[in-house]
Amino acid sequence: MRELPEFTTDEAYEHGLAFQPWPTDIIISPYAKSGTTWTQQIVHTLRSRGDMAFDDISRVVPWLEVSTDFGIDLDAAQAWQPRAYKSHLTWHKVPKGARYIVPVRDPRDVLVSLYRFNEGWFFEPGSVSMAEYAVGFLEPSESHGYWHHLLSWWPQRFRDDVLLLAYESMQADPAGAIQKIAAFCDIPLDEALLQLTLTHSSFKFMLQHKDRFDDKMMRDRSESRLGLPPGSDSAKVRRGQVGSHAYELSDEILARLAELWQQEITARIGLPSYEALHQEIDRDGFQSN
Repeated sequence: MRELPEFTTDEAYEHGLAFQPWPTDIIISPYAKSGTTWTQQIVHTLRSRGDMAFDDISRVVPWLEVSTDFGIDLDAAQAWQPRAYKSHLTWHKVPKGARYIVPVRDPRDVLVSLYRFNEGWFFEPGSVSMAEYAVGFLEPSESHGYWHHLLSWWPQRFRDDVLLLAYESMQADPAGAIQKIAAFCDIPLDEALLQLTLTHSSFKFMLQHKDRFDDKMMRDRSESRLGLPPGSDSAKVRRGQVGSHAYELSDEILARLAELWQQEITARIGLPSYEALHQEIDRDGFQSN
């Protein structure tokens, strides 16, 4: 079972799975709404020293699973090095032989962000409640979903070709995140480039240029394929507030998420909460360099 039936054709999806990366390639592969676009912009700014001459970030940092549908040649050389790609694939499915950046985010905030992202694009605002939307997210699966994605990447965190980052630490210390990413990508980082990347990956800057980060290519195609109203707003650039679940999710949903964490994560890797996993990521990697 693939996870993007509404976004991509079978041909494009299979082409993405069959991609043969170069050893220097960077594949940004978090679960959805976990800092993907933000990390795309960080990597692209670092390698290009601030290029903004693109209409869609996924044109210069292509999405593996869908780009063939837009006539983008995944195998082509890119204007800047290293080549960089976006994905939401698990470790088991992602093409091997590249380097992988995987931000991880609190599932409670992921759920809120997914709901806000899809509201006004795939359903009219107010037509689907958070409780109704959460049903799919709250169902564990052995083949897809947040829990499956996290469990696939967690054992890989000590690999030299994998950089696992906590989204919350990226927000708390963006300069530290940029330094870590630059080192992982083998991009020399001077103070001017650090400051430029801080600016170009800031919420303020990305909101000012939100037309470059709103999945325009994907939105236009989805509107055509699915008969969605034209001009819908995918709102990719949101503040990404840490802890928004505290006032956006009901006690029932929070309790179910806590139960799922115990069932899917604690039972397998022993960590009792997302906070414990976040601390483990920071101890193992984020603050190590």
